Amino acid sequence: MPQWATFVGITGVVLVLLLVLSHLTQSAFTDGEPDSSDGPGASADGTTTSSQRPLESASDSGGTPAATDRDSTRNARSVDGPATATSRPNGSTAGVSNESAAGVSDESAAGVSDESTDGIESDDSSAHRETTIEGDERRPTERGVDPGSLSTGMVLANVAFSQGLFALVLLGAAVYTAIPASALGIEFSLAYLETGLLLGAAAGVVFYLANELAAAAATRFGFDHDEALRELLSPDSIGGWLILLLGVLPIIAFFEEFLFRAALIGVPAAGFGLSPWLLAVGSSIAFALGHGMQGSVGVVVTGLLGFVLAAVYIVTGSLLVVVVAHYLVNALEFVVHEGFGLEWADTLES
Repeated sequence: MPQWATFVGITGVVLVLLLVLSHLTQSAFTDGEPDSSDGPGASADGTTTSSQRPLESASDSGGTPAATDRDSTRNARSVDGPATATSRPNGSTAGVSNESAAGVSDESAAGVSDESTDGIESDDSSAHRETTIEGDERRPTERGVDPGSLSTGMVLANVAFSQGLFALVLLGAAVYTAIPASALGIEFSLAYLETGLLLGAAAGVVFYLANELAAAAATRFGFDHDEALRELLSPDSIGGWLILLLGVLPIIAFFEEFLFRAALIGVPAAGFGLSPWLLAVGSSIAFALGHGMQGSVGVVVTGLLGFVLAAVYIVTGSLLVVVVAHYLVNALEFVVHEGFGLEWADTLES
């Protein structure tokens, strides 16, 4: 006999853990960003230093990398550490203006004084910096996580492991509590496989286009969503792309659909007779909150996408349909934006 309450309880624990981890990750990345009022690389005394500069990409007031600078961000991010001083998008060295290379003004290039040769800071500046270090008055970039210091492989492994582990927990719980496959939207037949793949592929393309248009429209009106995590997950090699498209993204799609659609909608509806549409609203809110890394606009767009996926799951009764659709939405975003460097927002504005 199915143990509905036990499975729902385990699902609740997994959901809480996922949301907590998502919040902690978001907080770590937020703490790793500089104060927008000071500008990138600003120190406590208002000066700019190369050691305090995070990612080499232009950002708006919300900390969202501008679309036109994503290639610069990719080049600035090394595999083993943050951006180097020679990778500024504007072509100038870190902390040095184009007009006065190496800290030397045009007027005094031929005869520099001993106090300013090669951009050496003054005694007062050195003293202030020593005081700052001794007092441990560090900027948020030194306290939080600098995205540029994380390698793509490290992030891919973390995502695949965490979400894969959660998926195994839910699958094990479903077997242990004897939840019927039909309550999860799973059926073992050739017709189920064919229908799931065809409907899922069609829905995925449509949802991707709608998702892109919604995000582009929001950007057009000045509401950008943060894409730092997607940029971190973007590989720099063919092997990396194969791992992402054939390994990581399928795990993400399966786990999230199993949790937010099958476990949070299908099981409570079948086991307790609750309205699946009411459950879809709650599931979509949780789905949106789990994507806080994308910023406020990204959360709203993701929540709407989650409700549409929930509606498809309820109407078709198939978990495979929404898994395939979810996978295609994610895969097309990576291929179009990070693989080909195309931006819908730029297209609309032009």
